[in-house]
Amino acid sequence: MPVSSTSSVSSTRIPWFSAMGAIFAGLAVACGAFAAHSLEQVFAEQYEGQTRTVGGQELAAGYKYLADFKTGAEYQMFHGLALLALASLRPGAWKTAAGISFCVGIVFFSGSLYALTLSGMRWLGAITPIGGVGFLVGWICIAIHLMKTTSASGEGPRS
Repeated sequence: MPVSSTSSVSSTRIPWFSAMGAIFAGLAVACGAFAAHSLEQVFAEQYEGQTRTVGGQELAAGYKYLADFKTGAEYQMFHGLALLALASLRPGAWKTAAGISFCVGIVFFSGSLYALTLSGMRWLGAITPIGGVGFLVGWICIAIHLMKTTSASGEGPRS
């Protein structure tokens, strides 16, 4: 049955940020399980004899990279859930900016940590802060969105 040009697609709009949040959160579970059940031995062998200095202490590189991989999964989960929560907010440009920022943050922060730890290419660590900035920008956008939509609706700030 052909769709007429006058039909409305608003009732069938895909909630992209919710879908992305669910996908990112599900992948975070998979990454966390991979780290918990497979990576410890892999990293112990891959980085045998190598160390990294963290906070003035020498750590086995495998241990450090396992912690970094888990950090990527944790931040991916936090921000996947934040994307899901965006569905509860009123539409607006700041909400959209927050969702895009969270997606960028996940790809650059978590993605670079996964790639760095699995490949050993330490230069990828230079990309990680870009994702961190994406996360921060997303939270600022949510704050602005909430302040603007609350004041525009005539409601005072909620505590």
